[in-house]
Amino acid sequence: MNLRPRLEGRLITLEPLEERHVEGLRAAAADERIWSWMITTDVEEWIRRALAATDMYHFVVLQDGAVVGSTSYLNVVPEHGRIEIGNTWNNPSTWGTGANTEAKYLLLRHAFEELGMRRVEFKTDAKNERARAALAALPSEFEGVHRKHMIVREGQRRDSAWYAVIDDDWPEVKAALERRIAAAG
Repeated sequence: MNLRPRLEGRLITLEPLEERHVEGLRAAAADERIWSWMITTDVEEWIRRALAATDMYHFVVLQDGAVVGSTSYLNVVPEHGRIEIGNTWNNPSTWGTGANTEAKYLLLRHAFEELGMRRVEFKTDAKNERARAALAALPSEFEGVHRKHMIVREGQRRDSAWYAVIDDDWPEVKAALERRIAAAG
């Protein structure tokens, strides 16, 4: 099961995170708005954890060859055909450009069409209206809020909103994403 492929789209490319991407990540992550909803607000801690992770499969988001963000596969449960896409952030310069839409499309397509997954999950802070609107627009199905799901950002309680796309939904979601990507840029 290849959880770290290089995935190329029209707007962006996803590459497995490597040490050579660190300076680009630092530059892309300089805007503090990125870290408002992440588990940590410390970019260096995030980079250390991402490089050391053995149960998360981090990608850098490249636009015109430059690192502009990151996203990941995590919570992989192959015996149940389940995977999560998360730990996603993008430099605000990419917001509204279709970069995040295409990143989700590439990861979803790989999960369903190459890995044979039955379910792709997404979780976000229940208060993160921007992320929730983006997940609804995929479209993914809102499945509820898990109260006190995590401790984040130096001890804060996080209630997590759960969303998912299942294999039955994939043809419709794929077509919607392809239309949105074609209209971007």
